[in-house]
Amino acid sequence: QVQLVESGGGLVQPGGSLRLSCVASGFTLDYRRVAWFRQAPGQEREGVSCMSRSGAYTSYVDSVKGRFTISRDNAKNTVYLQMNSLKPEDTAVYYCAAGASCSGHVLYGVHYWGKGTLVTVSS
Repeated sequence: QVQLVESGGGLVQPGGSLRLSCVASGFTLDYRRVAWFRQAPGQEREGVSCMSRSGAYTSYVDSVKGRFTISRDNAKNTVYLQMNSLKPEDTAVYYCAAGASCSGHVLYGVHYWGKGTLVTVSS
């Protein structure tokens, strides 16, 4: 079965950190660009970060620059999102994705979506 499965979400206090993981199965992740999206309550889904196949190219939406870091481990077929200095505004369902190309922080030509993991930042 071809799928992406996210994990690592949960409840965190403002200023805290969280590391999300996304494991691919049924296909080889290193053939594709990888990305994270998020959808906050009552808002549209937005691109958070996108990374090239090699990891040489990364980009982030302005609101998370300096706080979030995308990375990948192709040997483990896994992509990560390290989130530091979390804010209540970061509360959202986070989705990983694999696809064709990064346009800035947004992945286009998405081939696969994960089902999402909920991150709640609250005191």
